[in-house]
Amino acid sequence: MVARMIRAFTLSLGQLFDPAILKVLAKVIALTLALFIGLGIALWWAAYTLAIHYGWAAEASGWAAAAAVMVALIAGWLLFRVVAIAVMGIFADAVVEAVERRYYPGAMASAKAPGLARSVHMGLASAGRALLFNLIALPVYLALLVTGVGTVAVFAVVNALLLGRDLGEMVAVRHLPAAAIREWLGMTRASRFLLGLVVTGLFVVPVANLFAPILGAAMATHLFHGRKS
Repeated sequence: MVARMIRAFTLSLGQLFDPAILKVLAKVIALTLALFIGLGIALWWAAYTLAIHYGWAAEASGWAAAAAVMVALIAGWLLFRVVAIAVMGIFADAVVEAVERRYYPGAMASAKAPGLARSVHMGLASAGRALLFNLIALPVYLALLVTGVGTVAVFAVVNALLLGRDLGEMVAVRHLPAAAIREWLGMTRASRFLLGLVVTGLFVVPVANLFAPILGAAMATHLFHGRKS
């Protein structure tokens, strides 16, 4: 399993500058940043409008707006993984197709693209699961802060499980019917967890986190077809 993971990572890294993948990377980064910039503008406008409504001094209004922008930046740092994977869900099929075209042409010939509606649904479902389960785990994160490493360990496990599911589904949806996808997800828990753990690690490394969604989708493709072969 570890050998397959190393192979998947190496091949994915080697294809990172494929024009088709670079195009998706640009879209994912641009849309993710646009969403966070939009959030910052919305919070700034809301804080400034509220300050004016209550007649605060101009200086106070400025501080309120600055605080809103700061909140948006913090939210961006905390939620980057959630939003990036959700956005990636929309464009993932292009990455999977690029990997299959190069390494698995036979599988690509019989693949069925999920379509925009299904891709958007998967992206939103991914974001919803990430928010829900991380909120459920929040009390555990806080309780384990005193241990130094407990919070990081639980965060890694929770998000590895979530990412492994999301990335695996991005590939499986091209090749399996819905019932078979559920069965496949049950059979591949260990490999998908390891995949999710690797990608979770990439998300916490500056700069590498920008490439994490793309590398994750490409690695998931290699693992899916490697297991079938």
